[in-house]
Amino acid sequence: MFDSAEIGHKVGKREFRKAEDVLRTALLDAQYELLESRAFSVVVLVNGVEGAGKGETVNLLTKWMDPRHIEVRGFDEPSTEEAERPYMWRFWRVLPPRGKQCVMFGDWYAGALRERLAKETSATVFEHRLDEINRFEAMLAREQVVLVKLWFHLSKAAQKRRFDTLSADDRTRWRVTEEDWAAHERYDRSRELAEAMLRATDSASAPWIVIDSEDANHRSLAAGRAVLEAITRQLARSHEASAGGASRPELPALPDRRTFLDTLDLAQKFSRKEYDEQLEVLQGRLALLTRHKAFRKRSLVLVFEGMDAAGKGGAIRRVTAALDARHYRVIPVAAPTDEEAARPYLWRFWRHVPRQGKTVIFDRSWYGRVLVERVEGFAAEPDWMRAYGEINDFEQTLEEAGAVVVKFWLAISSDEQLRRFREREAEAHKRFKITPEDWRNRHNWAAYEEAVCDMLERTGGPRPWTLVEADNKHFARIKVLRTICERLEAALAA
Repeated sequence: MFDSAEIGHKVGKREFRKAEDVLRTALLDAQYELLESRAFSVVVLVNGVEGAGKGETVNLLTKWMDPRHIEVRGFDEPSTEEAERPYMWRFWRVLPPRGKQCVMFGDWYAGALRERLAKETSATVFEHRLDEINRFEAMLAREQVVLVKLWFHLSKAAQKRRFDTLSADDRTRWRVTEEDWAAHERYDRSRELAEAMLRATDSASAPWIVIDSEDANHRSLAAGRAVLEAITRQLARSHEASAGGASRPELPALPDRRTFLDTLDLAQKFSRKEYDEQLEVLQGRLALLTRHKAFRKRSLVLVFEGMDAAGKGGAIRRVTAALDARHYRVIPVAAPTDEEAARPYLWRFWRHVPRQGKTVIFDRSWYGRVLVERVEGFAAEPDWMRAYGEINDFEQTLEEAGAVVVKFWLAISSDEQLRRFREREAEAHKRFKITPEDWRNRHNWAAYEEAVCDMLERTGGPRPWTLVEADNKHFARIKVLRTICERLEAALAA
């Protein structure tokens, strides 16, 4: 891929100034059109050979555009906090909202390449990382994130000439470090790995743009034009999509049929005496497990889903009663805020991924896309259908980083839900728990059951769901606690 970038383009000062004026105006116009439309976001990935002028080019881009709407983010070696979370966590956190732009130095490619060059990872792990990146970038494209992947290239001889020139001048000597010369020594190996990486991650939705960087003027114009073309192309697509219009799909009527949820014995027998005896034992067992030395290299992610009034909150309170308040968080999930809706769907959940030794409990979760958003028509069918794969990837990434993921579906009967709704309306201290939306959701009971069964089937596998018969709250809470303890014990013993 690099051969075509080694032609050695030259752009004179007069030609550059003329082209710069035109390009700068066009970039500003495109930037403000993007900001007004908020149709997508732009992420510019800056990679390439040491000494190729990456920093100078980015400084020029931020000079040409309004710096209030383009953010530059640099990533070095992961901090302790970052290293204790999945590899992609720190990049998810800084994804810009729609209408904005972000330039990343030291992005997900730089880290993968650096680790492989240092032989910290094997070839197999490197290939796995590139596969993960391809899936991530495909997801970003579907979530209206435009990736501009720039590789600034220099031949080995051109790199040495640049280092020699900078080192010979007292005013610029500071620009060349010992690390730069060390990078020059391993140039051949770096190029070999980089070319393999670029070929493996070059795609129609996120292609690589290789820029010959020997001539600074050519380099700057090529980078600016690449960003401009990406924005204008996507703006045109957005205009076409808007002109075509969009309608909310009508949900087909569901046949009256039994699902495997219907086979659950929801009214489990469980006395208050049994509950009181087992609650304290299981809470103590869970407390000791989260204090165990081995848990310092693990984290715990609990997912609670279920029909309205199924008892998720009560089960969560019995879990948190066993945990140190300094080491857990409960994340209640409702409709996305404006900040969340402006970013890829999973962004708001990646923000809360726990570090090692910590617990995060989701009261509803990322499964909202394949449940409420599917049933209510907030997500188009292609979006919620692809969400199954994205969710499975997300949970696999959590587990590979040491998280123990435990997922609960609390199942109750329609009659029990109705009883609880009426009880909440009758008791003053429970009225906040019942809303008109809860009553409206009851009318979609069959549609929700259909969605739940699809979800359980498509997202079980290596991370199975625990179905909790929840008409009896005492039984449900004990089953939840026992399941968490058993899953943690198995993980810590592995």
